Amino acid sequence: MSGGPDPDHPAAADDRAQLNAADLAVDHRLAQLAQTFRFLLDVTPVDADDLRDDFLEGRQPEPPFTYRELEVDPEVVRAQLDDIDPGAVEDPVLGQLLRAKHREMELQLDMLQARDTEDFLPLSVELYGGVSPTLRTQAEQLLERITRTEPTDEALDAGEFLALAEEEIARYREEDPDLDMHAEVRPDVNGVMVSGDALLIGPETKVQRARARALLHHEVGTHLVTQANGSHQPVKVLGVGLAGYDETQEGLAVLAEIACGGLTAFRLRQLASRVVTVHRMIAGASFAEAHEALVADDFPGASAWTTVMRVYRSGGMTKDAIYLRGLVELLEHLASDGSLDLLWLGKFSLRDLPLIGDLDERGLLRPPRVLPRYLREPGAHDNLARAAGTEDLSTLLEGHA
Repeated sequence: MSGGPDPDHPAAADDRAQLNAADLAVDHRLAQLAQTFRFLLDVTPVDADDLRDDFLEGRQPEPPFTYRELEVDPEVVRAQLDDIDPGAVEDPVLGQLLRAKHREMELQLDMLQARDTEDFLPLSVELYGGVSPTLRTQAEQLLERITRTEPTDEALDAGEFLALAEEEIARYREEDPDLDMHAEVRPDVNGVMVSGDALLIGPETKVQRARARALLHHEVGTHLVTQANGSHQPVKVLGVGLAGYDETQEGLAVLAEIACGGLTAFRLRQLASRVVTVHRMIAGASFAEAHEALVADDFPGASAWTTVMRVYRSGGMTKDAIYLRGLVELLEHLASDGSLDLLWLGKFSLRDLPLIGDLDERGLLRPPRVLPRYLREPGAHDNLARAAGTEDLSTLLEGHA
């Protein structure tokens, strides 16, 4: 499967259909402004690793997290955002997409200003949603039904995982040498995350060797690939992400783990634990109570710490519920004969798929520069077909449930 231009694609011709310049100017300004602040980095504590031992040893039941000093003043960014009028966009489809992105950026700026206050959580619920009774039940059932996990194997340190990530990125560059993506170890990062065109790895990161391949397909093969493809589009917001893209992106990234046969029992329990922890946090549980509940569910103390830290950061981050929710929605999409093809064009939500399809059919979008490498692996499509539409998520794991 090639990542090169498809001569039969409507956007491959030299006389590609174009949106008008004024509409694209609004899109470009929004995309550029979205890149002036680092939302996920700025709401994540810089000292989580330093505080972990004190918490686990009972010395600090409510960890006093420290956050980065904001590089830009949210009020200044908001003034710039207010100066962009998506209502002036003539194309109705693009206008709908850009109005939603404009509102999402307003919420993100509100959240940056509300870091570590009681105002943060309700804003997070507005941006990412909460936990529905159905999703909570699915998560609780996973924790009940998956009682055995794989034994811990050799762990790769940050430098070793960085080397694997650079090798993976190099494979994509063999297909397109001009791809903008890279990986680095950063001292102010916990774990592994993608920000823009960079895979960021915390210096204390440990990745089980058995999980490394799936994690690379998750981070590089999904997040960096769609960022590279989206930034190549005439509609630049597809590179930074349309409103609500996170849920579908994370679901797509977990699908990558399923497709390559790398979704483990521990990983699926981890996704479930994030959902129940978000629910407990919204219901008023303290940090220590949420951690105690996960330990009671047979999670190691250090693993439970990471989950609770992610959910309680900045005053309550409900984002972690979207991994399981996004996965379920994509499995239902596949079960109803939905295709993943358009999802490689950039970062957007499944609900916007019809709008992206409209732009694509009108020849307004370019084909993807590269496609996820796991799609070419033997068994990947069979793995996805088996997973599609499953009602019991524990059956995603053969031999583990």
